[in-house]
Amino acid sequence: MADEELVDPKKYLEERCKPQCVKPLYEYEKCVKRVEKDDTGHKHCTGQYFDYWSCIDKCVAPKLLEKLK
Repeated sequence: MADEELVDPKKYLEERCKPQCVKPLYEYEKCVKRVEKDDTGHKHCTGQYFDYWSCIDKCVAPKLLEKLK
């Protein structure tokens, strides 16, 4: 057992949850395309980025806590 490499279950669970968060990802990608056209540098997609990761976190949290018990 000491020779086994430890694996972070959070990364695995995040990958499994990404398909459930397609809508926030799509909104983020749309924003990125809009911002690329902005020459002023004042626009950003921080809100959409956090919405996407919030969706993933909401999916991961219960599964991760279950594994940690």
